[in-house]
Amino acid sequence: MFNLPNSLSFARIATVPLIVLLLYFPSKITAAAATLIFIIASLTDMFDGLLARKYNQVTRMGKFLDPLADKILVTAVLIMLVHNGWLQAWISIVIICREITVTGLRAVAADQNIDIAADSYGKLKTIFQVVALCPLMLHYPWWGFDPQPLGQVLIHIAMVLAVFSGINYLRNFYVQALKEAD
Repeated sequence: MFNLPNSLSFARIATVPLIVLLLYFPSKITAAAATLIFIIASLTDMFDGLLARKYNQVTRMGKFLDPLADKILVTAVLIMLVHNGWLQAWISIVIICREITVTGLRAVAADQNIDIAADSYGKLKTIFQVVALCPLMLHYPWWGFDPQPLGQVLIHIAMVLAVFSGINYLRNFYVQALKEAD
């Protein structure tokens, strides 16, 4: 199903190689360009869901593609931040493991006809991740402001939210699976 919401998700995925390329050659200009593209790509996440609901274009493909696009975008940035030495690897590992776990859990749930929608903790985690990744990607001091400390604080909060929301997804799946078993 190709519609505007799904096209926005595909566009989000299409930005990943460009962001990776820009971060692969770190400089103040490439970091700023990568951050700007990341912000625009992240905003499409908000719009694809709104448009899908508003125009009744919610599809199975969209339900799969939207969270996948988010995970690909965030994971690629996390890996590049580690590659550049701008983020500790263990933080990326925790966040990426949570993403893989929740994606796998959703696949198992879908196979059992259990719908695990994004909850408020998962949405808050996503907001903190996106906001945290921006100053981490900017990396270099701008007009006397070093964005790294702010990014480090925010990414630690995002990591805690990722773990908490991941546990919440597991709990919700377990509760729904028990109901289905009855």
